[in-house]
Amino acid sequence: MDEPNPPVVVICGGSAGVGRATAHRFAAAGYRVGLLARGAQALADTEDELQQRGTRTLGIGVDVADAAAVLEAARRIEHELGPVQVWINCAMTTVFSPVRQLSAEEIQRVTSVTYLGTVHGTMAALALMEPRDRGVIIQVGSALAYRAIPLQAACGAKFAVRGFTDSLRRELLHARSGIRVCMVQLPAINTPQFDWARNKLHKRPQPVPPIHDPDVAARAILSVVRRTPRELWLGAASVKAIVGTCLMPGLLDRLLARRACTGQMTREDDDGQRPDRGFIF
Repeated sequence: MDEPNPPVVVICGGSAGVGRATAHRFAAAGYRVGLLARGAQALADTEDELQQRGTRTLGIGVDVADAAAVLEAARRIEHELGPVQVWINCAMTTVFSPVRQLSAEEIQRVTSVTYLGTVHGTMAALALMEPRDRGVIIQVGSALAYRAIPLQAACGAKFAVRGFTDSLRRELLHARSGIRVCMVQLPAINTPQFDWARNKLHKRPQPVPPIHDPDVAARAILSVVRRTPRELWLGAASVKAIVGTCLMPGLLDRLLARRACTGQMTREDDDGQRPDRGFIF
């Protein structure tokens, strides 16, 4: 970065899990940090953590499903912190449930946050970056953008994110734009989503092992800013899932049918709570 002032990053979904860890990594690298998230307390806590370490930070409560609100927040961050060089779309939600138990409203909400939230963030980033013809947009996805697993059909929204990003990338190439786009496909990460997301199973959900710390993802996300690949597949499990889907999808279907349902549930029963606890709204 050759700007006289510290560079600015915006992180959608920056108040928990991978987004929060990423905020700390960028702060340590000398960035000013803009945070967009819906949970007011977690957002305030993250903002306070960064400010205590001397990072200039601005947290704005916003629902990424609201395109106008995201754009307004983006403009406010640029006005208060300076030109945005990096935009990270990390907000997502899901529902742990068999397809037959999903409601149309649940699918709509997951799609609005995970897919349209990424679209809205990307469009806001483009509005800021196009006049300068430079910047990096990072879409945080996972192997679920290539390989669907049982009990998370709502995460089909991640496939849509990949399709949208591929289309945008080709348009930027055609325009010879200086804006770069990267998808970072994550492995299983230990994040609060497994406590927050709506759960219609009879046991607590968990990532399919092996499970990684959020900082592993945060370091990878920071690494793609200087040298921006088309995609970064993080972890051996992600590589195996993506390559296996291309080479032997039927075999992977059968393996996941046998292992992924129980692999996403802890051995402990719910503590007397209803199976559909949690929220996505």
